[in-house]
Amino acid sequence: MTEQQQAPQDAVTTRIGQAVMLLHGGDREEARNRLAVIWSEIADAGDALDRCTLAHYMADAQDDPDDELAWDLRALAAADGADEAVAVRVFYPALHLNLAADYVRLSRPAAARDHLARARAASGALADDGYGHGVRAAIDRLSHTLGPA
Repeated sequence: MTEQQQAPQDAVTTRIGQAVMLLHGGDREEARNRLAVIWSEIADAGDALDRCTLAHYMADAQDDPDDELAWDLRALAAADGADEAVAVRVFYPALHLNLAADYVRLSRPAAARDHLARARAASGALADDGYGHGVRAAIDRLSHTLGPA
């Protein structure tokens, strides 16, 4: 890939990162607005990993649980459409964990348990590092919250 071909990809990634910084800084509305603009540009033909990342963070920027669920479902769909199957495997535990948490908030425990089981099953792809430990711990916490079926 030449520098000219890679530049637009890098620009999208940078713009998503800037919006995420706003989100983490507490400016949810501005983050949501910026992510929405980027989504309008990449939703149909953008890189699957960018769409997955953007949808994941857009879910976090939502105030309404139904909207959050819709964005988390978009993130999962984008991951499913990624060509980089090996690279995206590490995202599945967190994607399913987010969906499980969404379903808990929406009082849909059966769907929550289904995605929690998927998160646990996919957790073997996680490294033995801080991120992996954090996702596994969150899976365990949510499992405890849900209790037995």
